[in-house]
Amino acid sequence: MSAAIPKEQWAQVVIKTGGPIEYKKIPVQQPGPDEVLINIKYSGVCHTDLHAVNGDWPLPTKLPLVGGHEGAGVVVAVGDNVYDIKVGDYGGVKWINGSCLSCDFCQQSDEPLCANALLSGYTVDGTFQQYCIAKAAHMARIPKECDLEAIAPVLCAGITVYKGLKESGARPGQSVAIVGAGGGLGSLACQYAKAMGLDIIAIDAGDEKREMTKQLGAQHFVDFSTSKNVVSDVKAATVDGLGPHAVILVAVNEKPFQQAAEYVRPRGTVVAIGLPAGAYLRAPVFESVIKMITIKGSYVGNRKDSAEAIEFFRRGLIKAPYKTCGLSELQNVYKMMQEGKIAGRYVVDTSK
Repeated sequence: MSAAIPKEQWAQVVIKTGGPIEYKKIPVQQPGPDEVLINIKYSGVCHTDLHAVNGDWPLPTKLPLVGGHEGAGVVVAVGDNVYDIKVGDYGGVKWINGSCLSCDFCQQSDEPLCANALLSGYTVDGTFQQYCIAKAAHMARIPKECDLEAIAPVLCAGITVYKGLKESGARPGQSVAIVGAGGGLGSLACQYAKAMGLDIIAIDAGDEKREMTKQLGAQHFVDFSTSKNVVSDVKAATVDGLGPHAVILVAVNEKPFQQAAEYVRPRGTVVAIGLPAGAYLRAPVFESVIKMITIKGSYVGNRKDSAEAIEFFRRGLIKAPYKTCGLSELQNVYKMMQEGKIAGRYVVDTSK
C-alpha cells in the first residue's frame, strides 16, 4: 500500500568523517515488512548531527551517512506487517529509529538502552532527506492538527528534555536550574518546566538569551559570561538561598558539568543530558556526600515519553523557537552551530 513515490530524492550526505556534507540525489528506499516510509517535510537540526559529521563521539557512524533525527512528515508507504499506521498519517522519525523489542531493556520500556537500537542519522540514515525509513513500532504518532514544521524540534530536543525533567523528580513549585537554557534543548526545557509548574533559573550568556528565556517562562537568569560567582548567583536565585532542587545540564561545554554539584541544594538531583565531546563529570566528594545529592544521566525518552511530550505540544503548551532554512543550506547551519551563534533551533525544509 503506497502513494506515488519517486525513485530519487535530494539529501545531505556525510561522505567522510569531518565533512563537508554533500547535497546530492540518492535513491529512495522501500520499507521492509515492519517499517514505514515517511515523506519528510521538515527536520530539526540537533547538535548531535554535528557530532555525527565530526565523528567525535566514541560511537562509529555508518558512512556514507544521511544525518538528522527530528523529522516530521507524511507516511507514504507501510510494510506488509504494519497494521496500525496508514498512508497519509503524520509521522515522526526520532533518534531511536528502532530496537529489538525483546531484550530486558525493551521489555521494561527502556528501549533507548537496547544494545541493538538503531540510531537515526548515526547508525542508520536519518531525516536530512526527503524520504526516510523508520521502524513502525518507534515512529512518532503525530496528531493531524499539529504543524509539522513547528513540531519537528520536539521529536528529539523536546522529548529529551521532558525525559530529563521527569528523571530529576522535581515537583510543581520546586526550582530547576537549566544550564544552556538559550539553546535548542534549553529553550524547550524552559517551556516543559513551566508547564510542569517549576520555578526556572536559566543559565546562559548574553542579552538575547536572557530575553528569550524570560519569554519562555524562566523567572531568573544567570549570565555565566559576566557573573563573578556562578555558584553564589544560582543559589541566590532560589527563595531560601539553598540552591535549586534539580539541575538540567544541556550545555555543550564541559565546565558547567563541574559546577552543578556545588549549587544544587541538599537532596537535589543533577541530570546530565548534553554530551560535550570528551567531557567528564566531576563533583566534590565531601559536598556530594554531606548534601546527599544525586548525579545521574538521562538519555532520550521511550515511546511513552515521546507520546507525552508530543501531547504537551498538541495542547499548545510548547512552542519551539526556531528559524527555517532550506535543506540545501544545512552546511551553513553547522557552521553557525560550531561558532555558537544559534539561539533556539534551526529547522530545514526538505523541499528547498
